Amino acid sequence: MTAPLTADAHEYGLVGDGTADDGSALQKLVDALGDATAGDGRPRTVRVPAGRYLIRDKPVLWRSGVSLVGAGRGATCFALTNPGAPTQPVPLAWFTTAQHGAGRDHHVADVTFAHFEIDGLGVETEEYEVLAKGLGLQYVLRGRFSDLWIHDTAATGFGCDFLQDTVVEGVLTERCGRQDPGEKMGGAGIGIGVGGWGPVERLAVTGCTARGNGTNGIFLELQQDDWVPPRGIRLTACHAEDNRYGISDWGADGLLVTGCTMLGNHVAGFDVSAQGTTSVGGRGGLVTGCVIDGNAGDGIAHGNTPGPYGFHGNRVSDNGRYGYWEHNLSGGDQEPATDIVLESNDIHDNALDGIRVDAPLHEPAIFGNRIRGNGRRAAPEYHGGGEGVHCGPLSLTDERADWLPGGHRGKELTIGGEPGGAEVTAEATAEVTAVVTDNTATRLTLAPLRPGAGTAWPHGTPGPGTAYRLPDSPAPRAGLTAAAAVTHPYVHGNRVRDDGHPRTQVHAVWIAPEATWTGGRVSGNDFSGNGSASTRFDSAPSGGRWRDNAG
Repeated sequence: MTAPLTADAHEYGLVGDGTADDGSALQKLVDALGDATAGDGRPRTVRVPAGRYLIRDKPVLWRSGVSLVGAGRGATCFALTNPGAPTQPVPLAWFTTAQHGAGRDHHVADVTFAHFEIDGLGVETEEYEVLAKGLGLQYVLRGRFSDLWIHDTAATGFGCDFLQDTVVEGVLTERCGRQDPGEKMGGAGIGIGVGGWGPVERLAVTGCTARGNGTNGIFLELQQDDWVPPRGIRLTACHAEDNRYGISDWGADGLLVTGCTMLGNHVAGFDVSAQGTTSVGGRGGLVTGCVIDGNAGDGIAHGNTPGPYGFHGNRVSDNGRYGYWEHNLSGGDQEPATDIVLESNDIHDNALDGIRVDAPLHEPAIFGNRIRGNGRRAAPEYHGGGEGVHCGPLSLTDERADWLPGGHRGKELTIGGEPGGAEVTAEATAEVTAVVTDNTATRLTLAPLRPGAGTAWPHGTPGPGTAYRLPDSPAPRAGLTAAAAVTHPYVHGNRVRDDGHPRTQVHAVWIAPEATWTGGRVSGNDFSGNGSASTRFDSAPSGGRWRDNAG
């Protein structure tokens, strides 16, 4: 057939009525345009009018030089489905190393995917299949992915690896990783494998939103442990909300994360760790000007890296555990992280410590931060039930309670079992748990059961009067806690106070019994105004200089 530079999909057999299978016609058109581009070197574009286009049982193998452009992500929809092939993943477009021999010398080049929706709700595989994505391309050169809405895929929504000279912009992913329980590979909103092009991969991810996805909102992952972690990757002005992890660096070098928001994620807002397939954490990254707020677990979880890493000018607040947690997972790098920098951050109102060090640090620099009002998980244990207790999809209210606001933040609420408290009339039920993200004097706000869920309850909303209990709060809770080896730290010019919450941030600095603090300089800090003594040394610091600190 004649291959124009721009082809209207309707003129080449695509119907878009939501009933006809348009996959075969799209594959035929992509092949024809790909052959033409290979012949004359002129890229082609498929224009897809508004409509709902079914891609049934078989993905479309993509070709270099062929772009796919819709009429808008609220107008042109590709609906993925596999009723006749229950073991077959059906991404809209794929080209992979394992299936197609993709590589540096056999790649997809000069392609644009823009202005359409991918609905993955119709794909259900017999077992979780990591390739059941919305888009699944590897080794893309000079690509542009723009203004896409990808939702409800069984695995990762945007799952493209090894993107060179590529821009990913304005991509919205929601409720992807639908079949991922949260601990499998993939299952993210935007998941990008890195390292295939060598030590530099020039990739910009900007203005993207990832909400309610099964694992990560956005993550970068080194794909082979003998590859060099690549530099050149930038994340700017992205938003990650209600995912298991917000944004994760699992193997890049010098990742730049700027002006992003990471809110209400279940484990951590920003994560550097060995959780990727190669157990390699990122290193050399910079996180600047971000808001990392209201995550059910930690604001920043950081470990399994040799360093360096820098966090500058971020707000890290209202998280359910630590504001910043240095820790190492088993299976990854365990050496001390060197040159970790926390500078000019506002770390406040987190449930436990503002900064918690549970893995060795060498020559960390912590300066110019405001570390205030942390340790909000200060309310004692509580048992309730009976009159005045009622639940909503994401809440529990006890009209007779008088809790410290924020005092149960991050706790695990248990309902059912033996009724507790006086005047309880509800019958005992099977125990279930939910995570408290915040509370007022009488109302607990709860995290969803899993990312993208609309309820905290696995078996329906509990009835009135349900018995429940909340555990006690841990102590002490400090602005900065060292519970591992810290050598030659530089801690200067920080304001580490409780800001009027005398029952919350108990100490400015706590060196725990298992810690060692060796050398370094601690000077010019404001440690006054905490709930108890400004410092607590259960293990005495060795050497170094402590001077000119208020409080």
